[in-house]
Amino acid sequence: MLRPAGLILIVGMLTALKIFAAGNAHFVEDEAYYRLWGLYPALSYYDHPPMIGWWITAGQAVFGDTLFAVRALVIVSGVIGSLALWRTASILFDPRVAGWAVLFLNASLLVGIGGILATPDAPSVFFWGLSLWALAELSVSRNANWWLVAGLMAGCGLLAKYSVLFLGAGIVLWLCWVPETRRWWRAWQLWAGGLIALLCFSPVLYWNHAHDWASFYKQFGRAGNGGYTAKYIFEFLGALIGLINPLIAIPAIFGAVGLVGSLRKRQSAASLVLLTTLPFFLYLLYHALHARVQANWPAPLFPAFAMMAAVFVARLPPGRLFWRGIASGGVVLGLLLAVLVQIHAVWPLTGQLARKDPTFQLRGWPEIGRQLGDIASRENAAFVATTSYGLNGQLDFLFKDGPPVIQLTERIRYLMQPEPDETLFDRPGIYVAETRRDRAGELEKSFAVVEKIAELERSVKGVRLEDLVVYRLEDRTGPVFEPVGHR
Repeated sequence: MLRPAGLILIVGMLTALKIFAAGNAHFVEDEAYYRLWGLYPALSYYDHPPMIGWWITAGQAVFGDTLFAVRALVIVSGVIGSLALWRTASILFDPRVAGWAVLFLNASLLVGIGGILATPDAPSVFFWGLSLWALAELSVSRNANWWLVAGLMAGCGLLAKYSVLFLGAGIVLWLCWVPETRRWWRAWQLWAGGLIALLCFSPVLYWNHAHDWASFYKQFGRAGNGGYTAKYIFEFLGALIGLINPLIAIPAIFGAVGLVGSLRKRQSAASLVLLTTLPFFLYLLYHALHARVQANWPAPLFPAFAMMAAVFVARLPPGRLFWRGIASGGVVLGLLLAVLVQIHAVWPLTGQLARKDPTFQLRGWPEIGRQLGDIASRENAAFVATTSYGLNGQLDFLFKDGPPVIQLTERIRYLMQPEPDETLFDRPGIYVAETRRDRAGELEKSFAVVEKIAELERSVKGVRLEDLVVYRLEDRTGPVFEPVGHR
């Protein structure tokens, strides 16, 4: 096992690489959209609670409206999260488990490769991990004041993503299952911690109350929709194993099985790791029986999965070289892939994978921006219209010194922005869409002139990724915005 200096070196080098990629790789669609949240901080938003928007606002306040600014706190959270995981595993188990856990987390494909992406998953992973750390400190020190810290961390997690509600269910399970933790029900700090979490979450509650509970309808409406089907369950489990890193996922499974024995004995450490994971994992399994589970959803569970794998590897007898080899190979594989993909994100090694390349969303946007800038200038466009949030975010960044970019549909996504003056649309503009999402026909009810003027190809190293189509819009004849709705 590596010494602490070796762990610091690995995490430091991986962080330096992420800093490089964060400042040079273009946004994926969701990041470009969340950048707008940073420019217009609000109590909450239609899609998610506000934490990632607040993080981006902080980054933009220091580094300006740049690629790196949007991702700055995500990278910082990765470093602090690794330190918190080391401390959590050290006090729940031992330093050997802690060292392996940090390696496994950073070698997981989701964290090692996706650790620069500014999405709500980043703060949800971070604050879920800090909540576990506070509970670990509580279980060892028996100092009830750690409930106040746990409540604050869980509350901040709820400001990141609604899935952190499942952490609360896991904490209740832990309190009920382990005899020595039941005494905390009588501690005022437990209830005060819960109140702190609720107060942290109150901006989201207020925003939803003021907007007809729109975000709750959107997110909680997903649970259990549709009939039962088995076609997504294996997809979910396969994606989960792949994103953990298959050579790490196998030890994690064995580690979880081993911890179940300690769970039966109602040991606090094993119960804390397993029971805080269980409710959300069971929900994801349930959801997979109805619909597709997005690959990023299980992200908050990855620190716990890393600890499970670490417990298995660190407690192997000295002669079990095969499994140590598997674990070491998983770390090397994960770190090498992280290095390769981060470099590839900035300097594409090949374009032959086209849309199968996991970095395809990053590609070709500066070139598209220059071409659209020329078209907008030639057409004397007063605005750039879109009808998809991802493209709207990308073009808003590319046109931040040009005409305003406005999504005509799904206006509920942009409640944090001042509503555009509709007289702007009395002047000529352009409409841009991906060919597969072209809705120009719907604009004919609002403009007398909807004329195709260009087709653009977004590509990487000469390989086509997708086509974009550009229309001239003139002579407004009616309302341009789709009615706001959420159902």
